[in-house]
Amino acid sequence: MKAMVLAAGLGTRLRPLTYELPKPMVPVLDRPVMAHIVDLLRRHGIEEIVANLHYFPDTIRHYFGDEIAYREEPALLGTAGGVRNCADFLADDTFLIISGDALTDIDLSKFVARHKQAGGVATIAVKRVSDTREFGVVLHDADGRITGFQEKPAPEEALSDLGNCGIYLFEPRIFDYFPDAPFVDWANDIFPALLAQDVPFHIHEIDEYWNDVGSLSELKDGTFDAMRGKLHIEVEGEPIAEDVIAGEGTTLDGATLVEPPVWIGRDVRIGNDVRLQGPLVIGDGATIGDGAALKDSVVLPGTEVAAGGILIGAIAGSTGIVDRMRPRT
Repeated sequence: MKAMVLAAGLGTRLRPLTYELPKPMVPVLDRPVMAHIVDLLRRHGIEEIVANLHYFPDTIRHYFGDEIAYREEPALLGTAGGVRNCADFLADDTFLIISGDALTDIDLSKFVARHKQAGGVATIAVKRVSDTREFGVVLHDADGRITGFQEKPAPEEALSDLGNCGIYLFEPRIFDYFPDAPFVDWANDIFPALLAQDVPFHIHEIDEYWNDVGSLSELKDGTFDAMRGKLHIEVEGEPIAEDVIAGEGTTLDGATLVEPPVWIGRDVRIGNDVRLQGPLVIGDGATIGDGAALKDSVVLPGTEVAAGGILIGAIAGSTGIVDRMRPRT
């Protein structure tokens, strides 16, 4: 099976961070969000991957190199138009579409099995959400066949609490339902066409972790979830105390207080009399100055927290984040 990673978006709700790098390259623990997605695909045996690029395209291309293929969009083609632009790569068999800017540990094998069992042209991964105002929700019948959608309905008006995760399995014939237009959207164009023509497509409800990292608060929450093991990824580093992990080249000898959970990357310089109160994540190559106090915060790779600085509930970063992230191995 082949997969496409959607990586062309602007990530406006993550500004000012995305003034510096594209949303898929925002770091979560020891690697960018998109790297976690590519690793997930590899774990499920998906080796042929293409990504669409638009915003900071060279940043993504330089990080992943020839590990994946690329299609650049000088002008954005929409959530579905970008997929059609890769039809020659994808459309020889069932294929997967997944966002490059979401954190998930979805069981792709179960997803594929559901798609094959349902027998439709498409299967959409969905997850129950607590606030429907943040998501497009999916309506379905007793067999899981999709009957309609609501876009970010108020809770009192919502007919479903199943949020669309933006993770899809398609048969190649999905391209038969595309309009003759350069910009094409799944929600506004393709899915309504399937409903109008009574073409069967279905849901796959997931219990696994999913966070679309759509805002700075969701980025912080997702980072802490990864640290705590709620998102099942490999967490690099050595435990030096209960719920305290530090990477190679990092010591906490100068810290006077360390309250877990804390994750610290490689080659981090911790000054004297530093106080670290979890949940706390400090990225590779960061510097924490003497007497600094940090709590409930994420320090991005290479960031310097000044001596005597205080961070509470923060995401701290600086320019050059991408250059300071560890290379792909």
